Amino acid sequence: MENIPIWAQALILVVLLLASAFFSMAETAMMAISRLRLRHLVRSGNRAARRTQALLAETDRLLGVVLLGNNLLNAAATALVTALTIHYVGDRDWMLISATLAIAFLILVFSEVAPKIIGATYAERIALPASWILKPLLWLATPPVWFVNLFAGSLLTLLRVKPRTGAEQPRLSQEELRTLVLEGGNFIAAKHRSILLNLFDLERLTVDDVMTPRARVEALDIGQEIDAILGQLTTTYHNKLPVYEDDITRVAGILHIRKLLPLLAAGELTRELIRSVLVAPYFIPTGTQLLQQLQLFQDNQQRQGLVVDEYGEVLGLVTLEDIVEEIVGEFTTQAPGAGERGLRWSDDGEVVVDGAATLRDLNRRLALALPLTGPRTLNGLLLETLQEIPDGPCCLRFADCVVEVVQIQDQAVRSARLIRTKGAPRKPR
Repeated sequence: MENIPIWAQALILVVLLLASAFFSMAETAMMAISRLRLRHLVRSGNRAARRTQALLAETDRLLGVVLLGNNLLNAAATALVTALTIHYVGDRDWMLISATLAIAFLILVFSEVAPKIIGATYAERIALPASWILKPLLWLATPPVWFVNLFAGSLLTLLRVKPRTGAEQPRLSQEELRTLVLEGGNFIAAKHRSILLNLFDLERLTVDDVMTPRARVEALDIGQEIDAILGQLTTTYHNKLPVYEDDITRVAGILHIRKLLPLLAAGELTRELIRSVLVAPYFIPTGTQLLQQLQLFQDNQQRQGLVVDEYGEVLGLVTLEDIVEEIVGEFTTQAPGAGERGLRWSDDGEVVVDGAATLRDLNRRLALALPLTGPRTLNGLLLETLQEIPDGPCCLRFADCVVEVVQIQDQAVRSARLIRTKGAPRKPR
């Protein structure tokens, strides 16, 4: 010690503290780096990321090297300060205690707290370069690390703790993925974020949530007069029509209007002619999840289907467009008189809607928060709330609007006026 200049001794102490700080910073950065981001960098061909991932696959050995180096350096710094104190000041107790407190403070601030905060703040910037140093150290320190981990592993076995390796990546739940999308607002375009969130909701929705109810399905009654059939065919907006006879539950098939046009040019329209071009209807069981039905549409090469209950009764109609709109949003093309598809609040904060309008559409297009846990249509919600069929105009108040029954027909609410209450959102979501 006498042969080493005091400036060299101080330099050695600084080097020991900085080396300890490196291990503290590297440990925190390695544990804090995003595994998803790391996997992305590996797939992009980043060599440092690949090396970091390999280190994290051996978490026990990595931590063994980091903690071994950190503790050895801290112990060496403490021993050096103690030796310097005895050499220059003496071995008086109060001086040794003061020196111990001083080096503990330096280690705590400069080798532990500050480096760990830096490592957690800039995890990726530090972990990737640090892997160049930690990789060879991991190989050089294999014998002592193995010896230390032998006892540590025995203790974990005694405590019945099974350590998880870095290769065992934790699986994210759907809600955690949803949170990632929501928190990634600065990196994901608003439209893309909306599509991703809608995809998560697709598993919770069924065909019943998006189908057109039976009462609003445009279908062709082949049992009516030929003139009436021709009139409907020439004015329909749709390319495909369900065809039934007398009762919509007795579906004869699906009529492709384009297939009928060349036959019309060749002669007079007849029921037999219509029946000859019908194709078999595609039925969908009620309660089918939208994501599953989207796959079924693709597998069966279908674009629409009739939703039926357990008794075979037709409940409504679902098209591929209905499901796609749940993902990407409403299309701009609309049928004439599309009902609630063109809903907008008036300047007075009122709008008249069809009683068969679905609550999901009303919520989405009018920025409402009508309950979705029970009935799916406004008529169903009103009847459930009233517990009876109203015999005249009446009003009900919900969270952000007042619903006034306007017209009742055939034991159902045919139309209602929605009045926006004060403080409700003005723009549709």
